[in-house]
Amino acid sequence: MGNKEHLRKPEWLKIKLNTNENYTGLKKLMREQKLHTVCEEAKCPNIHECWAVRRTATFMILGDVCTRACRFCAVKTGLPTELDWQEPERVADSVYLMNLKHVVVTAVARDDLKDGGAAVFAETVRAIRRKNPFTTIEVLPSDMGGVYENLKTLMDAKPDILNHNIETVRRLTPRVRARATYERSLQFLKWAKELQPEIPTKSSIMIGLGETKEEIIEAMDDLRAHDVDIITIGQYLQPTKKHLQVQKYYHPDEFAELKEIALSKGFSHCEAGPLVRSSYHADEQVNESARRRQQLGEKQDVIEA
Repeated sequence: MGNKEHLRKPEWLKIKLNTNENYTGLKKLMREQKLHTVCEEAKCPNIHECWAVRRTATFMILGDVCTRACRFCAVKTGLPTELDWQEPERVADSVYLMNLKHVVVTAVARDDLKDGGAAVFAETVRAIRRKNPFTTIEVLPSDMGGVYENLKTLMDAKPDILNHNIETVRRLTPRVRARATYERSLQFLKWAKELQPEIPTKSSIMIGLGETKEEIIEAMDDLRAHDVDIITIGQYLQPTKKHLQVQKYYHPDEFAELKEIALSKGFSHCEAGPLVRSSYHADEQVNESARRRQQLGEKQDVIEA
């Protein structure tokens, strides 16, 4: 991974910008509610599609300062501020104002907290559910220190999807991630399935960091061995010069092949593509019970209208 030459971005990585009223209105709402989104903080390439076209966003709770300094991530690192216990209600209000059918809630890693932020995370899920009973909820936590009780606190709130990313292949994990370990993330995902067997589990991997195809397939096998239902595979993009360099840009055809391999291994859903990120098209990945709740909500809207 010592390549000092920066690779030129291929044509298929060009992003279409869209700053319509949905985009500007959503940005204004986030500022008014003093909320953070991983869309902005992590410089997600899909922000214009999601905000302007799909009108979806991934809320980032527990502040905007992470206690970890992973070498792929653009989120600020340092010593976080105190907890904001009003944040769950503000997130729930924003979901209502945006009329979201599906919401993703992630968070910075809070290794300074004994519970890793689990209590605020769980309360955010409950607040969204109270004010938006027909909205499906996906959570994307850190490993919360690898503590079973912390995960149990979150899973007791019963989100519709539990997403936790392994980020990269086993061999590259020590170089790419800070504090987190490959095995601990796999164990975290297995615990989630054991705690709430009916809730789909999901994980994501970035490629282009120097992994081999065999290692990608090994990661798929590891996830399936820990009962993970959904996988997303995307191209790593270097956010700043301080972060790890891209070692390879994968062609869309290679992503299509990886998707076929993933589905053949038994994943219920796979999103794979150059611009795919963990919560990309997340609304399409909820399970049947969650869809039924959404459909019930749509019927109720028609009756009220």
